[in-house]
Amino acid sequence: MNHDIAEVHTTVVGGIGLITLNRPKALNALSLPMVQALLVTLQAWRDDSAVFAVAIRGSNKIGRPGSPEALFGGFCAGGDIRFFHQAALAGDPALDDFFTQEYTLNHLIHNYPKPYIAFMDGIVMGGGMGLCQGPALAAPPAGSMGSALGQPSARQGGVVRIVTERTKMAMPETGIGLFPDVGGGYFLSRCPGHVGEYLALTGDTIGGDQAVAWGLADVCVPSDALPALWADLQTQGSAESLQHWIAINIVAKNAYSTGAKDELDVKNFAAFGLGSVSSIVAALEASGTKPARAMAATLRHRSPLMLHVVLEQVRRARSMTLADDLRMERDLVQHCFYTAHLDRSGVNSETVEGIRALAIDKDHKPVWNPARIADVTPDMVAPFFVSPWPAGTHPLKDLV
Repeated sequence: MNHDIAEVHTTVVGGIGLITLNRPKALNALSLPMVQALLVTLQAWRDDSAVFAVAIRGSNKIGRPGSPEALFGGFCAGGDIRFFHQAALAGDPALDDFFTQEYTLNHLIHNYPKPYIAFMDGIVMGGGMGLCQGPALAAPPAGSMGSALGQPSARQGGVVRIVTERTKMAMPETGIGLFPDVGGGYFLSRCPGHVGEYLALTGDTIGGDQAVAWGLADVCVPSDALPALWADLQTQGSAESLQHWIAINIVAKNAYSTGAKDELDVKNFAAFGLGSVSSIVAALEASGTKPARAMAATLRHRSPLMLHVVLEQVRRARSMTLADDLRMERDLVQHCFYTAHLDRSGVNSETVEGIRALAIDKDHKPVWNPARIADVTPDMVAPFFVSPWPAGTHPLKDLV
């Protein structure tokens, strides 16, 4: 079954459902039609016995569309923030639809019952992360060669997250007055130590090796190997054959590509385990090291209000299921654009101002409110975690 649209190419070859994000001039940023096409396609393939696995990749701006050089090198830069800005100002209900359907898509991918291989080359940020996070591929049947990724599971599905030396991964939402959504609270909080708080608060970009070391990817392969891998996986005739192929051609061949290259040791992020944003910044500034001072300087440029919200988000998500985390994030995003307890919405919201400064006027001078980390009070933060929907009416109430 094919649900092809101009910005999302889908087809089935040899039992493998193939998805190519095809909005390269916008770095494959997700529009509402793209989210809808992905959701419909993946639901259809989930229920189609002729499809036993799915693979997803992005396209880039180099070369003519469809040519080998135009593929890979760019996965997905996240949601279309220009659309967010325009829809928020216009009061367009499509904004609500976008987040409800995107989070439904994230939940589907995480729980997909078939192997799902994500080629995370180039930019993988924000909503792009939501397209490729999930539990590792399940073990093959008993008597076979064992789990492709060494993590046995009762599920026959799971995600293989392939990164390269070109991967640039981040959840940079605090820079636009937002928070790491698409399940970001869930998967960042499960990084080692307090790396999750670091990535969520600063929005810093990491490479492929670091993503593997911190559990946000499974294997790092050379980028020039991707076209052959994409072609070869389509020749596998069954899910078991595909799992064996992954174990031999991806995992085994690249087992030492990252090794223990933890360029940023988790011990360096102890400050992010402190109890407040203010104490985190103070500890970083007092450490005397150049990397720590750089982290502190980054935090002082992020939205003070959302730094406090995000720290609470990650801490809460650490003990949540994915479904509960996504419901919390759906509440949070509603409050971001319609912050009733602060009498803000539309142009006055922190998120619209952050997007204006980054992508609309491009002055890179957001006027945050409050302007300082020390000025954010608990009364400003706590209402973000109160659902705006009465019990039983949450738009994601059916997620389990």
